[in-house]
Amino acid sequence: MNIDAIQNGIVIDHITAGRGMQLYELLGLEKLDCSVAIIKNVHSVKQGRKDIIKIDADIPVNLDVIGYVDPGVSVNIIRNGELVEKRSIDMPETLTNVIFCKNPRCITTCEQEIQHVFKLTDRKNKVYRCLYCETKAN
Repeated sequence: MNIDAIQNGIVIDHITAGRGMQLYELLGLEKLDCSVAIIKNVHSVKQGRKDIIKIDADIPVNLDVIGYVDPGVSVNIIRNGELVEKRSIDMPETLTNVIFCKNPRCITTCEQEIQHVFKLTDRKNKVYRCLYCETKAN
């Protein structure tokens, strides 16, 4: 398999095997007009298997989405073919318009202008709850 190196862009590395497609969808990468490579089940010394996403464009990505889906992922910023920044992503304290409340009685269901905000309530079990009605996110 031959995947070209990128000159300017982002590499999302150390994704838990099988979560690459979920990140691809939540980040809206299908809408990009550049090369995006999703490499699944790559051998990893630390993890056994991992997924990698390479984006051949220097675009902003929502780090909260990445931290929600798979905390511990590395985001590498590449410029002129060189690694200029490496970030380890943790779980965000709040999520805004990333996930949506399923409670039909929540104010976010009837008031369209209200943002869907979830707070991290249990880091160990990765539990987020709606800011308005405290419904647990799935």
